[in-house]
Amino acid sequence: MLSAIRDFFDRNIGGAPAQDGHTIELATAALLVEVMRIDAETSDAERATVQRAIREKFGLSEAETSALVALAEEEMRQATDYYQFTSLINQRFTQAQKERVLELMWRVAYADAAIDAHEQHLMRKIAALLYVPDSAYIAAKLRARDA
Repeated sequence: MLSAIRDFFDRNIGGAPAQDGHTIELATAALLVEVMRIDAETSDAERATVQRAIREKFGLSEAETSALVALAEEEMRQATDYYQFTSLINQRFTQAQKERVLELMWRVAYADAAIDAHEQHLMRKIAALLYVPDSAYIAAKLRARDA
């Protein structure tokens, strides 16, 4: 898997993965994918929202976005925790960028018009791991809901 990640980024983005094999793009995509899959039912609307968020956030083509989402899905299937992703985001993103990631995650959660308990729990957990204060967490949630 690590070589597939390196090959993808060498070929498509040019940024080398961090020592643990992750890049900021993959870490962000993995969290968005986790929101999509946490409730055990992945809707087309959720998938489209993940694709759009990644494409817009990182300026990737359709093919690059699809490849990144596929890698992120595989990473999340193998992941034992979220820290490996959130720690990289904490290192590389400003507070505003972390809040934007949270907002994008909320958009994925709202995409199927139903927020379930698993999604709520995941969002709280990720907000805590990203050190996003409650006021910013709620603001991101409201922006996503109104978008």
